[in-house]
Amino acid sequence: MKLKAVFNRDGGTFKTTDMDAYCARADEIFRAAGHDISFDVVAGRDVVERLEASAREEGLDALIAGGGDGTISAAAGIAWKAGIPLGVVPAGTMNLFARSLKLPLDIHAVLDTLSEGRVQSVDIATVNDRPFVHQFSAGLHARMVRMRNAMDFASRLGKMRASTRAALGVMLRPSRFEVIFDIDHDGRNEHRVVSAISVSNNPFGESPLFFADDLTSGKLGVYLADPLKPVGVAKLALDILRGRLKDNEAVNATTAERVRLHFPKRRHGALCVVDGELLRMPRDVEIRAHPGELKVLVAAAAPPPA
Repeated sequence: MKLKAVFNRDGGTFKTTDMDAYCARADEIFRAAGHDISFDVVAGRDVVERLEASAREEGLDALIAGGGDGTISAAAGIAWKAGIPLGVVPAGTMNLFARSLKLPLDIHAVLDTLSEGRVQSVDIATVNDRPFVHQFSAGLHARMVRMRNAMDFASRLGKMRASTRAALGVMLRPSRFEVIFDIDHDGRNEHRVVSAISVSNNPFGESPLFFADDLTSGKLGVYLADPLKPVGVAKLALDILRGRLKDNEAVNATTAERVRLHFPKRRHGALCVVDGELLRMPRDVEIRAHPGELKVLVAAAAPPPA
């Protein structure tokens, strides 16, 4: 296979990695497995442009992306549109998509897995035509990300500490907003007041890290949290840590193939999060599942989905 690897040198693990040595070792491993591979190591600000250019290379059989969840999400959208498989090198803090794909989370061990891997079709989703592999969220999560991003941190541990401080800040002042939603065009257009909304690419598993255990269900996970007071947020946080999100009495969980959201009283400056990126909240949001449309490299030994 002709492969191109694009690594975000600003990704968490790569910041402290000798990238010349890492690429040399990766070249050894992939060529020993019979692949023709080349490498680009770029700054975070250049990674999307380089991924897009790489995906257009003639005769490319697969794109390898290395970095955090933001880099991997962008790479997934680019690979999906180009119709080529994506290999994931998890070099970020949470590495949620890599966890869903059941890849090794060590940047060295994953090279052997990808070089000997097989191609599998998994689901991808879009929000207003923007691809995502993890989740769209509004309310509590968006406020937490905004508060965390306003803090200074230069390491994975620092990011975790900032996330904890932001979570405490959100707990003291929970979000509360109106939404009108329609699930799978059922025509109900239900009007609710909520503290949080999350729509995920496949339902979340039981891990408190919020990632899908199965990326082939063809369904979105839809989660709405009723209006919460600080004590309710604290209880929700505890249930999340215990892997019991769906058991929380304030959470309504379902699945869908398409979700439409309308925010009738959206405030100026309201924000949402798409795969970790903080964005301006549109007044109208359409989220769609695209079953089996993304091709990825997974471990050769993993059994195919039933």
